[in-house]
Amino acid sequence: MENKKKIAVLFGGRSSEHEISLQSAYSVIKHMDGQRYEPVMIGITREGKWYLYRGSIERIAKGTWHLDQGCVPAIISPDRTEGGIRYEEGGEYRLIKLDAAFPILHGKSGEDGTVQGLLELAGIPVIGCDTAASAVCMDKDLSHRIVSAAGVRVPTSLVLTSREQGQTQQQALLWARNTGYPLFVKPASEGSSVGMSKVFKDGELLDALDTAFQYDKKVILEETIEGFEVGCAVLGNRDLILGAVDEIDVPGGFFDFKEKYTQKKSHIYVPARIPEQKAREVQATAKLIYKTLGCKGFARVDLFLTPDGGIVFNEVNTIPGFTDHSRYPNMLKSIGLSYDEIVEQLIETEVGHERRDCQAAVQ
Repeated sequence: MENKKKIAVLFGGRSSEHEISLQSAYSVIKHMDGQRYEPVMIGITREGKWYLYRGSIERIAKGTWHLDQGCVPAIISPDRTEGGIRYEEGGEYRLIKLDAAFPILHGKSGEDGTVQGLLELAGIPVIGCDTAASAVCMDKDLSHRIVSAAGVRVPTSLVLTSREQGQTQQQALLWARNTGYPLFVKPASEGSSVGMSKVFKDGELLDALDTAFQYDKKVILEETIEGFEVGCAVLGNRDLILGAVDEIDVPGGFFDFKEKYTQKKSHIYVPARIPEQKAREVQATAKLIYKTLGCKGFARVDLFLTPDGGIVFNEVNTIPGFTDHSRYPNMLKSIGLSYDEIVEQLIETEVGHERRDCQAAVQ
């Protein structure tokens, strides 16, 4: 039997989605095929410290992994000939060579291309989107511009890059009155609706701007799209697997950070309650967006479906939630893939036959 592939699983991080990352990583590691893969667990604390963790995965789920005495400081080796991580133990620096790295880091400093760039510089294959695609998808302004150029409708928006009170407030108020309420105010590069507000009148707009600017130096005002949100899981590099389209039903509100992870008021239907032909249109649009933005490995493409059947782009999550009950795996489970099979397919996009086929095609 061939040697196990060493797969680094990066979890935690400094973003507001730290705890979600822990739950996602726990699920992925739990479902890895231990006969084929050896997870190398790299935890990142809220303060940004990196550790090699060799304890129970249950402590990752509980958020207590960093208290384990077996944790040792670790770094990505900058030496491309090493292709792995360095850690200190017993008074010497040791190396673990990696076959690939699986960043499960939601939000900033993880999903935005920063970690992907570090891994690529180190010569370590990345499971998921590369540096450029991660950065572009994280920026709602840039991704909307590119997708719009490909012929997909995007919401009307205004981009603000300055907190200069007078000019910014006047510009925002004028645009909002011309566009009409309600509208959304959101940081350009945050995930899971962090820092986002739904605004219904002038008096709420300035507070919403202040909130969004706390998370990003670029803020977007966006029209409300009538209808509801749908999503599509995409897996692969060349030969893409498309999950069943799902539908988010949020009575009287929007799918904010709290609702995404508690679902107290909302309900997610998989498959979506839409005609089969419309579901195929959504999948085709998701595939187009995935390719247009240069995605690879996996991503979840979120769109709006309007009352007249129109499809409008919302955003791409390049590292969507990966818990057992998250949208991404559930969409793929709906077409017959088990969670174990999903994890295997994801890893094989970088260490398996599909990657080798892609490299051969380039050569």
